[in-house]
Amino acid sequence: MKKGVVMSDGMEPKLRSVPRQGAGYALPEPRWVRVFLVAVALGFLALFLVLPIALVITQAMKNGFLFYLKALSDPDALAAIRLTLVVAAVSVPLNLLFGVTASWAITKFDFRGKQFLITLIDLPFSVSPVIAGMIFVLLFGAQGFMGPWLVAHGFKVIFATPGIILATLFVTFPFIARELIPLMQAQGNEEEYAAITLGAGGWQTFFRVTLPNIKWGLLYGVILCNARAMGEFGAVSVVSGHIRGLTNTIPLHVEILYNEYNFTAAFAVSSILMFLAVLTLIVKQWVEWHARKDRSRIETELVKS
Repeated sequence: MKKGVVMSDGMEPKLRSVPRQGAGYALPEPRWVRVFLVAVALGFLALFLVLPIALVITQAMKNGFLFYLKALSDPDALAAIRLTLVVAAVSVPLNLLFGVTASWAITKFDFRGKQFLITLIDLPFSVSPVIAGMIFVLLFGAQGFMGPWLVAHGFKVIFATPGIILATLFVTFPFIARELIPLMQAQGNEEEYAAITLGAGGWQTFFRVTLPNIKWGLLYGVILCNARAMGEFGAVSVVSGHIRGLTNTIPLHVEILYNEYNFTAAFAVSSILMFLAVLTLIVKQWVEWHARKDRSRIETELVKS
């Protein structure tokens, strides 16, 4: 318990106990307030999370498990799943490289234009994904700025896999950088300076000092980036061309099935994204648990020392 100073009627300072801040200490609110707040939170979770998940599973299994498997084994569905995995497998590592590089540059060095770089990293958060897709069409489309040169050299970007990867990269590249920048700023540069003073090189400092300190934040950013890459619809919809079996990702294939009134198959395919979302939440909780465990261990070691 912390001690707070209170003034009595005689203007003499007295000490009173003030609840500590942090986990394990609840505010002294009335019981009905706590019950109301918890009920509202659980009600929102039930309405916007549990109910939609239950609806997707129910509708996906509406015609039986065999129909569910048939919808997933359809050649167009398999092509959409493969393309979604390919796009995520390319865009997430590239975003990982960019996120670590940008975060390192912003937090470890002072240079002209740093705030402008931070603003550019935040740009996809403020630009509609549909507008982002249109930008790539204007740049790389057949009638776009670089379109004639690409066509003349046999490169196809728009209405092909490269365009989908570019659009996905644009909408997902802030996630890892935005997770690492505040974390690395809070940690400071003291440990890196100490390692360099002891003779460590740049790569040794990164792999032995910086990376262990940011590993959980890095993994958390990768999880968010991967979830957005697999579920992106707006930007990908503009640049894909909706070619069945070729340029449709899972969200686009679900839209086509739904527009064709093939609702059961649409819910069956969308259940893949739902399972990926649930898996993402599980991994996210695991990462947060390990991060808390690491923080507790470090605090315990500091107290002992």
